[in-house]
Amino acid sequence: METLVRIAEALGRFSARYVPGSFAIAVLLSLFTMGLAVGWTDTPAPRVLDAWGAGFWELLSFSMQMALVMFTGYLLALTRPVRALLEWLAGLARGPRSAVVLMALVSMGLAYLNWGLSLVASAMLVRFVARRRPEVDYRLLVACAYFGLGATWHAGLSASAPLLVATPGHFLEKQLGLIPIERTLLSPFNLGLTAAVVTGLTLLAWALHPGPERAVRVDPKVLERFQDFEPPERPVGHSPALWLDYAPVLTTVFGVLGLVWFARALWLGGGWKALNLNAVNFLFLTLAVLLHGTPARLLKASEEAASVLHGIVLQFPLYAGIYGIFKATGLTERIGQLFVSLSTTATFPAIVYLYSGVVNYFVPSGGSKWAIEAPYLLEAARALGVAPEKVVLAYAWGDMATDLIQPFWALPLLAVARLDFKDILGFLLVAFVFYLPLVTLAFFVWG
Repeated sequence: METLVRIAEALGRFSARYVPGSFAIAVLLSLFTMGLAVGWTDTPAPRVLDAWGAGFWELLSFSMQMALVMFTGYLLALTRPVRALLEWLAGLARGPRSAVVLMALVSMGLAYLNWGLSLVASAMLVRFVARRRPEVDYRLLVACAYFGLGATWHAGLSASAPLLVATPGHFLEKQLGLIPIERTLLSPFNLGLTAAVVTGLTLLAWALHPGPERAVRVDPKVLERFQDFEPPERPVGHSPALWLDYAPVLTTVFGVLGLVWFARALWLGGGWKALNLNAVNFLFLTLAVLLHGTPARLLKASEEAASVLHGIVLQFPLYAGIYGIFKATGLTERIGQLFVSLSTTATFPAIVYLYSGVVNYFVPSGGSKWAIEAPYLLEAARALGVAPEKVVLAYAWGDMATDLIQPFWALPLLAVARLDFKDILGFLLVAFVFYLPLVTLAFFVWG
């Protein structure tokens, strides 16, 4: 146990000294991808530059969706009922080790249900646990809040690739047909592997917490920013405008209409299968409007919620530029061909898992990346005699594996926690070193 702590701390010191901030990482990855495209695909440098610049705007709608995930979740967390729930959850932690175990379980459990929900709720819970248990190692606490995005989301109920191939009319239906989730997400292999990973990472979180004399506590200045939200006071006077701003009439009407629409969407869409990023954002916004009570309170809360969006606005376009390079230069196909050439029928699922993890580090977008990679991966699987559901699951697990060591999805969490990625990377690297061989071995055995 102490050895693991020392390894994590050594990796943390290394990352603090040599790993730059998340924006610098995005720029370096952009330059590396440009060089790879020019050198490996023989694409002229001007064309690579054009693909990079055009790619900046490929994911605008997705970037706005992600901003709304953070914004609406933050708004919701500032309401009285949600704050009370988070305080109750934080109170379950009886000490530093139980605090990080609680955080890991909440993060991975919620990510299994819905990755957007996990991203928001885990970020908010960090604040409450840090206030209740300031003696906890704050770096490890924030790292555990990120476990769900790297360990369970693409094996759960909001998994992009498995849900897509189970949906009538998907873009590969003529080639592939429909693959029901009973063969992917609800298969014994996937459920068993998910249980093993959750158990392993939870125990790892417990083992990684350093002793009291070595724990890095939350900065008191950061803790001060976690104080309770203060709603605006109603000005003196009487007027129709004041009444509308400080009465719950409009927010109640909006909230009821929103909940009715959401219930109809679920009913008509087949229940939880209708959940997607837009539906989650709509629900969070509706609940936030309803629970804040008045437009004035809601507007003041929105000012605080908007303060955590800078990382998304600044850095998501850079990753969209990397996506543009992969999409326009054939770099994805080159990497895929290399991995396929190294495969056999038995090793192909594990190779797809590793390949998906490599590409995900450069293009961390599971759904859009699947559209690029699926045709040639499934064709290779057909040639090798590998069942398509194995390819889908291998892709899904690989797609989230390198999220543990990639700052893209951590940006909203880091904005709320007031840390940089290098502050938590040491612990995440230890988790990655545990997680990668375990899942790779599982796919080798399954293959």
